[in-house]
Amino acid sequence: MINSIQRSICSFLFFLVFTHFSIAQSRPNILLIVADDLNFNSVGAFGSPVNEITPNLDQLANEGIRFTNAHMSVAVCQPSRGALMTGQYGHQSGIEGFEHYKGSQLTLTELLRNGGYETAILGKLNHSLPKRDSELSQFYLAKDLEDLGMGRDPQLYYEYSNEFFEHVKEVEKPFFFMVNSRDPHRPFAGSRNEKSGEFRAFFESGKSYPSPSKTYTEEEISIPGFLPDLPDVRTEIAQYFSSVKRFDDMIGKLMQSLRENDMENNTLILFVSDNGMAFPYSKTNCYLQSTKTPFIAKWPGQIKAGSMDSIHFISGIDFLPTLLEVGQIETSQKMAGKSFLSLLKGHSQANRGLVFTQFYETSGFKRFLMRAVQTRKYGYIFNPWVLGDNEFANESMQGLTFNAMKESADQDTFIKSRVDFFLNRSLEEFYDFENDPNALHNLIDDPKFQNEIELLREELKKQMIISDDPVLKMFELRKQPVELRNLVLQDQKNTDAER
Repeated sequence: MINSIQRSICSFLFFLVFTHFSIAQSRPNILLIVADDLNFNSVGAFGSPVNEITPNLDQLANEGIRFTNAHMSVAVCQPSRGALMTGQYGHQSGIEGFEHYKGSQLTLTELLRNGGYETAILGKLNHSLPKRDSELSQFYLAKDLEDLGMGRDPQLYYEYSNEFFEHVKEVEKPFFFMVNSRDPHRPFAGSRNEKSGEFRAFFESGKSYPSPSKTYTEEEISIPGFLPDLPDVRTEIAQYFSSVKRFDDMIGKLMQSLRENDMENNTLILFVSDNGMAFPYSKTNCYLQSTKTPFIAKWPGQIKAGSMDSIHFISGIDFLPTLLEVGQIETSQKMAGKSFLSLLKGHSQANRGLVFTQFYETSGFKRFLMRAVQTRKYGYIFNPWVLGDNEFANESMQGLTFNAMKESADQDTFIKSRVDFFLNRSLEEFYDFENDPNALHNLIDDPKFQNEIELLREELKKQMIISDDPVLKMFELRKQPVELRNLVLQDQKNTDAER
């Protein structure tokens, strides 16, 4: 009788161990790569006008799936990454600007770690970890920009990747590895201020990082359609594309490490950019080139190589539920997004015909509230900040491009109109993105589009109700400028008081 009980217990324990091992083996590794200020169409696979600018990313796209309607929730570093890691909009998580999550829900890293994943992160720790200090214990390896040549040394990314991959082979766990570059964020490669400002101490200490494998000249690049073609603009865009090249160099070294450690076949690779390029009318806004991201996913045996999804919209808030489903991890936590795992495998999903994006505040803590909704054809933006005695200001205005635009405004009426509109906007904007992807013509008052405008207004209102967005009150008062202005001013006052 005792022997029978012992055999039963042993069999049960063996079943538990075997089941646990089988689940661990069946769950893929997850490699999440996030570029810094990379425009969606700067990548060759997404139509870059610069030849052979991103061969490593292009190869990744050829081996996996591209999504042409993927958007980040907010077009600025920390809130964008906050949405990835919490599955919530900024007004839900509290990560509206450069602050951390104070809620009680577990983040993506915590959930994966608790579910049996080994975790590591390279670069941009302060921006990528919603809880920051309390989350650092969740990582076997966590290296910040200073350890990585200011996030611009491909060889260092390769060496730390090797270190982590060697470790996970020893512990025999699936891994979650988040890799964040500083390229192509300002200061751009070869720019006058690259070795000054925040990088000054790094270079003065005798350290350095490599130049891109190719440095582009003004003649080799193309100017985005939302910017004027001026000499200084060409200079800065060439510097930007040189930075894009160095980012792709890092991708090459990362993929080399993955292959050499025999990790490629059971790894889901996800690649995105946190927001658009740091130029006027892109980053820290709600335009097409602000939030649209060059999303690529590769998963051998699960994702069809060379495929493309140009139908479904994906948002940054969808990544957390997706990766939990991939990792077979259940949670009762509230999430604003939904898993797109079935889309990765080539299936369809309902209710993915539009996307909602927001903007809250800049790195200087200046509030510029924006709410937007986009479909494959149209885009509507609500800008309550314009009634708050504000003139728009962001980091991209410190470079060559915006100064060149201001200097040329006296001689060119179109450039003057672009400068003036960038600084002041209008309360509402509406664009036919299918025919005007660069958002050059605000059609909000065009009689031909009033039905489409009203439909998008209603969609935005419904979403603001669902997500408990405090800007809903402003939206409902958009035809009452005095009351709306008071709300905007009160919002800035309340936010300043909380800091």
